[in-house]
Amino acid sequence: MLLMHEVHKVKGKAEDDFEAAFRDGWMPMLAKGDDARLLWYANHAHGSGMSYQVVTVTAVRNGEAWERLADRVQRGDLQSWMRDLDELRHDVYGTLQQPLPWSPMHDIDFATVPTDGTAHEPTMYMEDTMWPHDGKLVDYIEACGTVYSLSLDHPDRFITIESAVQPAFGSQVRGEVTLMQKIHDLGRLGQLLSKEMAPAHRAPGTWMYDALDVRDQWESKLLRTSIWSPLY
Repeated sequence: MLLMHEVHKVKGKAEDDFEAAFRDGWMPMLAKGDDARLLWYANHAHGSGMSYQVVTVTAVRNGEAWERLADRVQRGDLQSWMRDLDELRHDVYGTLQQPLPWSPMHDIDFATVPTDGTAHEPTMYMEDTMWPHDGKLVDYIEACGTVYSLSLDHPDRFITIESAVQPAFGSQVRGEVTLMQKIHDLGRLGQLLSKEMAPAHRAPGTWMYDALDVRDQWESKLLRTSIWSPLY
């Protein structure tokens, strides 16, 4: 399985039309076949980054399915939809990703992915993208899966990792890892944003300290799913 992760810089006056294009166009058009499904449609939460940015994640079954999808977009039945979409945004930045070996989301039964736009409460996600030290990518992936991910596995959970990916070979910066993490406790998110992390949580023997051996650069984005996003 491949994941097509896109960051869209949407025109402010066109944000509703842009969302409708994915809800009423991309999502149901993909659902007519078995090659791909839209998984997430999420906005950057207000105050957490650039204005009018949307993150979409589309699952593609395999490389052959991606080739067919690309052909549809570039010269087939999705060409006109993409042309109209480009009128609603300033730019788009995409990365073709593959799940890490330990990612909770590895293969998806497309039949279980909603495609009808059913409304639900929005959900907050923390999307973290890390850039391990040179030569430490494999070490970071292993440590993240055996230490960090397990540290989140307890009843009083703040966040859970739903997807862990890296760019597909040849498609983007190789030394990069992205985690899609669902936030379960907004109160604790407020504490994280408003208070300094306690020394005990960043001392030797903790993930925040020990992980510095393999990475010290990352970016966090707060995303809020739309009320119709297939996954939330």
